[in-house]
Amino acid sequence: MAKRAETIRGLYRALSGALGPSRWWPGETPFEVAVGAILTQNTNWKNVEKAIANLKDAHALTARGLRAMPPARLEELIRPAGYFRIKTKRLMEFLDFLETESALEIEVLADQELHRLRPKLLAVRGIGPETADSILLYALGKPTFVVDAYTVRMFSRHGLIPEETDYHEVQDIAQSALPCEAADYNEFHALIVRAAKEWCRKTRPLCSLCPARALLPNPDEPPS
Repeated sequence: MAKRAETIRGLYRALSGALGPSRWWPGETPFEVAVGAILTQNTNWKNVEKAIANLKDAHALTARGLRAMPPARLEELIRPAGYFRIKTKRLMEFLDFLETESALEIEVLADQELHRLRPKLLAVRGIGPETADSILLYALGKPTFVVDAYTVRMFSRHGLIPEETDYHEVQDIAQSALPCEAADYNEFHALIVRAAKEWCRKTRPLCSLCPARALLPNPDEPPS
């Protein structure tokens, strides 16, 4: 376990040194970040950016703005993000949650303790662990590490976990290796995403170019 933790810290150092600060999540307000976390489900960020831009152009990227918007209009605006009918329902469910918990003021949620707030978010239909943790970490500054497909890919290739590992087990492994600080969880996950897109690709990974190559179990025989 100590070796695994040191490898994770080594990944953090190597990627940080090579890529520099990430300044992620790209969003002007906590609510925009939360909306982006919901819209990015099952799509890529470029599509989400188009949907976000549509909402901004309509002056609707606020909790009250979305609450006042007819669902059909919202569907039209977020169409670029895909699954627009499903995501409209998920946004409405999230707004119901916000109205109950904080009178539509997302910033107020930051006053709640993480261990109490996280289960409430997970109880919202359509919000799973990755989306919940993205909202908690990036919108509210709570110290919870986000696990996604990029994380699992990189950790498994570095011999840290089997490919089929439970979300919360991967999260515990990462969190136990790093300080319990939102800033570190934020930056490390962002670096993993950036590195996965640049080098640790799903197919034909560029392991020989990756700054964390030396941390692979067999650096001279990178995964295919």
